[in-house]
Amino acid sequence: MQSTTTYGGAGAAPITHPHSGARNINARDAHVDPGDIAVGVVIGRSAEYFEFFTYAIASALVFPAIFFPWADRLDATLYSFAIFALAFIARPIGTVVFMAIQKRWSRDMKLGISLLMMGTSTVVIAMLPSYSEIGATAIVLLAALRIAQGFAQGGSWDGLPSLLALSAPENKRGWYAMLGQLSAPLGFVIAAGIFAFLITYTAEEDFLTWGWRFPFFVAFAINVVGTFARLRLASTPEYSRLLDSHHLDPAPVGELVSKQGSNIAIGAMAALASYALFHLVTVFPLSWIQLYDTRPMDEFLHVQMWGAGLAAIAMLISGVVADKLGRRTTLGTAAALIALYSASIPFLLDSGTGGQNAFILIGFTLLGFSYGQAAGATTSNFLKHFRYTGAALTSDLAWLVGAAFAPLVALGLSAHFGLGYVSLYLLSGAVASLAALSLNRKLEIRD
Repeated sequence: MQSTTTYGGAGAAPITHPHSGARNINARDAHVDPGDIAVGVVIGRSAEYFEFFTYAIASALVFPAIFFPWADRLDATLYSFAIFALAFIARPIGTVVFMAIQKRWSRDMKLGISLLMMGTSTVVIAMLPSYSEIGATAIVLLAALRIAQGFAQGGSWDGLPSLLALSAPENKRGWYAMLGQLSAPLGFVIAAGIFAFLITYTAEEDFLTWGWRFPFFVAFAINVVGTFARLRLASTPEYSRLLDSHHLDPAPVGELVSKQGSNIAIGAMAALASYALFHLVTVFPLSWIQLYDTRPMDEFLHVQMWGAGLAAIAMLISGVVADKLGRRTTLGTAAALIALYSASIPFLLDSGTGGQNAFILIGFTLLGFSYGQAAGATTSNFLKHFRYTGAALTSDLAWLVGAAFAPLVALGLSAHFGLGYVSLYLLSGAVASLAALSLNRKLEIRD
């Protein structure tokens, strides 16, 4: 007869339990503080954001020349941004598939497979031959690997952000929600810093031959460390019990969409302004400066790094403000400020170094204030047994609608119609956010 010895007391699952795994190792029956959950969220997402920005920066500065040398600079960048968007299309598909894997086997297996796929895709991108070496096959491989990254990203959802939002003290939920978002500016600063260093200290030919590959290898190494950290954290009995107590398990997607699809749409639209701004101050300006300005790119990356620092400070402020005024009020205020900021885009970005610096620093500050509260603001709208899957798909839809095509659309509009149309594009996102927040409020009152 197979042994069913338990570790960590009666509350731990037996090792023969179909969903047991690493969570039975070093198990301990202890209270899990929201601060510990926040640390887990930051650890898990830091590696993801670094990988994210490594690819994003390369898509603006490297891939047009490496994979589309036959096209003019503008078209090559647009093609690169089209491939960049593929990951966001694949992400919700990955979420659905990996939810099925978790339901059939375990959360540990889902995370392990998805994070392995993410790391493998990243390191293979670093080794891709250029178009001049293997022709169109290089483009096909880049697109396939980008889809694999997005598919794996969908599977990396571990439920910890939702658990953090639901476990935080009632008067501190804005603060704890913000903590998980701090990984974004951290990831950007590291990625931008590495690219700035390489651009500064390597010849252009060397950078385009081998230098750009180095950040992807670093991202792979960080992914390995982050993978083990997340698996060790998310698989402990304490977290497992907390996740179970909040009903944070996969739910049938068809049932979720039919019964609470409106909550997915409202949740995605509520943060639309933030997600649109996300790429308009990080990726799009890199391509615009590369194409239409003679400013040194390493200098511009340094300005963006200062902007990321301001974003981190603004995130901290958003946590304090949200706990005083409410998270949705804070998101609404941020959307209104982004709407005002959108009008300044043509005047700032096209007015020399000073205007460009102001565009970056103000934009990053608004991004931090908004993005600090963008995650899970409507998680509580979902019925308990839909929260886990609903929060994941809401995030996927927000990225897809708000951020996936933002660099492509913004560059295309600015190149063919002028920067004023980029203002209208961002303004539409802010208006959509305000409308979604208003609708959510009316539904709450009606309910």
